[in-house]
Amino acid sequence: MVSIINTVDTLHEDMIHDAQMDYYGTRLATCSSDHTVKIFNVRNGGQILVADLRGHEGPVWQVAWSHPAYGSLLASCSYDRKVIVWKEGENGMWVKMYEYTGHESSVNSVCWAPHYIGLILSCGSSDGGISLLTFSGDRLSDVRKIGGAHASGCNTVSWAPAVVPGSLISQPMAAHKPNHVKRFVSGGCDNLLKLWKEGEDGQWREDQTLDAHSDWVRDVAWAPSIGLPGSTIASCSQDGRVFIWTCDDLMGSSWTVKLLHKFNHVVWHVSWSVTGHILAVSGGEDQVTLWKQSMDGQWACVSDVNKGQGAVPTAVVEGLSEQG
Repeated sequence: MVSIINTVDTLHEDMIHDAQMDYYGTRLATCSSDHTVKIFNVRNGGQILVADLRGHEGPVWQVAWSHPAYGSLLASCSYDRKVIVWKEGENGMWVKMYEYTGHESSVNSVCWAPHYIGLILSCGSSDGGISLLTFSGDRLSDVRKIGGAHASGCNTVSWAPAVVPGSLISQPMAAHKPNHVKRFVSGGCDNLLKLWKEGEDGQWREDQTLDAHSDWVRDVAWAPSIGLPGSTIASCSQDGRVFIWTCDDLMGSSWTVKLLHKFNHVVWHVSWSVTGHILAVSGGEDQVTLWKQSMDGQWACVSDVNKGQGAVPTAVVEGLSEQG
C-alpha cells in the first residue's frame, strides 16, 4: 500500500497544475497558475527550493523532465502559447535553453520521448496541433507539426515506452527490427485518443483512433512495458470515466478497451507506477485513488490518498509501492 511519507509546501500563490519527480526521485518540479515553475530538492524527507523559474505569462499547465543522459532539462508549457525548455547550468543555476512559440493557442501538454530515440519533445495545443521538437545539444534541430490532430484542441500526449512488450529488461527497440518505430498517443476535445507513428520519410501519421469517451479526454498515459505481455494505455475524461486500453500484438494493430471505473466527477490525470502495475487516478477536489490489476484481470482500488491543502504529497508523484 501507499502512504504519504512527505509533503512539500510549494508556496505557490495559485492553483498547482502539475508536479513531477526527476529520474532519480530527488528533485520535484511544480507549476502553477501563478505563472511560475519551481524546483525543489526533496532528499531525506526535507525540501529546499533551488529554482523559481519565471518566463511564462500565463498559467503553467505541465512540466516534464528529460532523461539524465541529456543533462538536467525541464520542459514547461503554458496558456501563454509558449513551451520553454529550462537547463541547469553551472553552480546549479537554471536558465532558459529554448523557447518555442509555434502554437496559436494554449499549449496543454509536453512529454519527452524515450531517451534512446533522441531528445524529442511532443507538445499538444488547444489549436488542435501537436509539435515534435528535436534537439541536438542546446539547439533545436528539427520541428515537425501535426496540424489538426484533434478537433477543438489537444489536451494530452504520452509516448510509447522504450521497452519491448514482454521484455524483462530495458532494450532498445532497434534490437527488435519490427518494433523500431516511434509512437505516441494523444487525447483531445473531440473525445478521442489517437495513436501516431513516424513513417520512414520522417512524417508523422495517424495510426489508429480509439473511441470510448463521451466528453473531452483530459489525460492519457502509456504504461511502461517491463514484464508486461503487451501495450497498455490509460485514459481519463470529463465524462468521469477511466478506461484501460490493451494490445497484445507487438505491432499495436488491435486494441481492446475496459472500463476501470466511473467516477462522479471530472478525472484530470492518470499516472502509472514505474513497473506499470499500479495506476494513480486524480480528479474532483483533491481525490487520488490507486488501482491494481488482479491475476484474473480485474481492477480494484487498493488505496485512497487525501491530498493536503496547498501541498504536494511526494509519495504519490515520485512512484508507487508494489506491495498490497
